[in-house]
Amino acid sequence: MKKLLILAALAAVIAAYFVFDLGQYLTLEGIKQAVGEWEAFYAENPLAVLAAFFLAYVAVTAASLPGAAIMTLAAGALFGVVTGTILVSFASTLGATLAFLSARYVLRDSIEARFGERLKAINAGVDRDGAFYLFTLRMIPAFPFFVVNLVMGLTRIRTLTYVWVSQVGMLLGTIVYVNAGTQLARIDSLKGIASPGVLGSFVLLGIAPWFAKLVIGALQRRKVYAGFKRPKKFDRNMVVIGAGAAGLVSAYIAATVKAKVTLVEARDMGGDCLNTGCVPSKALIKSAKVAAMMRGADKYGLTPAEPQVPFKAVIARVMDAIKAIEPHDSVERYTDLGVDVVKGYAKIIDPWTVEIARNDGGTQRLTTRSIVIASGAEPVVPPIPGIEGSGYLTSETMWDAFAQMDAAPARVAVLGGGPIGCELSQALARLGSKVTQVEMAGSLLGREDADVSALAKAVLEADGVTVLTGHTAVRIEGRMLIAEAGGAEVPIPFDALIVAVGRKARLTGFGLEDIGVDTAKTVVTDEFLATKFPNIFAAGDVAGPYQFTHTASHQAWYASVNALFGSLRKFKADYRVIPAVTFLDPEFARVGLNEREAAEQGIAVEVTRYELDDLDRAIAESETRGFVKVLTPAGGKDTVLGATIVGANAGELLAEYVLAMKHGIGLNKILGTIHAYPTMVEANKFAAGNWKKAHKPEGVLKWVERYHAWRRG
Repeated sequence: MKKLLILAALAAVIAAYFVFDLGQYLTLEGIKQAVGEWEAFYAENPLAVLAAFFLAYVAVTAASLPGAAIMTLAAGALFGVVTGTILVSFASTLGATLAFLSARYVLRDSIEARFGERLKAINAGVDRDGAFYLFTLRMIPAFPFFVVNLVMGLTRIRTLTYVWVSQVGMLLGTIVYVNAGTQLARIDSLKGIASPGVLGSFVLLGIAPWFAKLVIGALQRRKVYAGFKRPKKFDRNMVVIGAGAAGLVSAYIAATVKAKVTLVEARDMGGDCLNTGCVPSKALIKSAKVAAMMRGADKYGLTPAEPQVPFKAVIARVMDAIKAIEPHDSVERYTDLGVDVVKGYAKIIDPWTVEIARNDGGTQRLTTRSIVIASGAEPVVPPIPGIEGSGYLTSETMWDAFAQMDAAPARVAVLGGGPIGCELSQALARLGSKVTQVEMAGSLLGREDADVSALAKAVLEADGVTVLTGHTAVRIEGRMLIAEAGGAEVPIPFDALIVAVGRKARLTGFGLEDIGVDTAKTVVTDEFLATKFPNIFAAGDVAGPYQFTHTASHQAWYASVNALFGSLRKFKADYRVIPAVTFLDPEFARVGLNEREAAEQGIAVEVTRYELDDLDRAIAESETRGFVKVLTPAGGKDTVLGATIVGANAGELLAEYVLAMKHGIGLNKILGTIHAYPTMVEANKFAAGNWKKAHKPEGVLKWVERYHAWRRG
């Protein structure tokens, strides 16, 4: 019954609006004419006019009819700044509240029934920060007045909170519009528009959003920093926690712009990439590739030979590669660059204070204007029964274990079918291990297209890896991994068990939870990489959403520049074009969309392929496995939406498409660019050529054929 009464009242107001053509009065010309007529009546009957205007304003806003802004100008013209502001302020709040309650009682139940899951996150945000969220919307004129009323009615915000926040939040805009109305009422001709009063009103209208933004920012800072005492002066401009890719780049940028910066790292400089990830794995992959080439030497017209694999020597070479690169990331280098490098464990005490438990046994406290959290990530270890006593290895622990082995482990079980699991499986199989790879999902490299995943499996199996997709590890008994598929158990004996099921952000031990930095699977940041505290930023694996060294370095630029210069200008992190490479042999590389993601997002695409078995350089080098696949918009545009390359040196070939996507270069320009012959990168040109052939103008070519026939006589 309540819903019917509300609907009836709204219907009556809206019907009256159209039946009596009230819209004619809610235009600038209509209001200017009405003001002239009402001024004399107002002078004789002020209370009646004020009451009538108040009720009309409430009705218009409650029914979400157009005209509230015009009526606000009219209030200024009729009643002046003070009276007009008071009248409109309360009328707009009352009308907004009625619209809010109408949406709540009429629409919310049906909306929640249909979109309940989607509204959960919104309601959670309103429960946590509803007043400030509403105040932000009210202070920024870009959000339509009636939309805010209706949308907020669908949330769980308290009515009383809605009323007082709306009253305060709309006050600034009300004053500006009422003041503009007082000036517009005095315009007698076009020349009047240039009067100082009118221009001043429009200046106020123009700066209102900026002023609102400043007020909102100040209120937000006051709220998040409540309970913390800000130092009067600071020891540092920036403290960076973690010396992996993100931390090193952040410290480097700070030192380059002459900021005073401290970089804190408890373990090895260079982080996971240098010491346990990218560098050692690629060194191992190269040794494994040479071993495979020796076995397959007949492919090159040579006599094949089974390689002797002194495993300790192979791992020693891996360690030598790390040592050769170490100076690039060393304490000495960064000290010379002007960075204060401290070896120890950092803990954030408050938004401006970092305490360091130094490796030399001392304790140091630093005050700093900004903090960059770059603590990286660590391997995920699934809670499989028996895993803790299995002696399992991860990408962090396996290198030291391998260094103690005279030969590659005879039997290796690899848990995980992502890039790390695939790379290690192939490398160890080529170095002589019998490798079984176990993946719970139905395919390897699960983010890739089906043809890419299938080829990855075929490549691994060709090197002797037993690939078990659709198998779930259920327990470990001694040196036996028990997997399950289709209700049947599959025993997998191993001498080494490598866990490569993913990585998680390092979030504990840095004081984040103590001061209230929001974390989920990663540190929660905004588009500028700032946390809830505007002076604390995060970059790299700890911030997500990608776990690539090149992305960590990319984020570090934004985090450090925003930390140092954010009060002047801030930059949004740019994730539009992110390349990724899985270093199998052949390599698997991708940037942008693939077919799977395009289908999931409902994006219509055209797929163009070029097979490497047609490429001269690939044939000459017996590297014909693979292809180039390019996605462009359906309909014939040559814009590159994504590219997947499988083949020798695919990571290098991908760079051309990364550049094209970053700078809006289409396939026509790639086709028109000279590529050296014979090179693998010609594959990109030929893929563009295949796209061009598919879009050749058949009608025009028929006329061209006739032209040539005529020319021949």
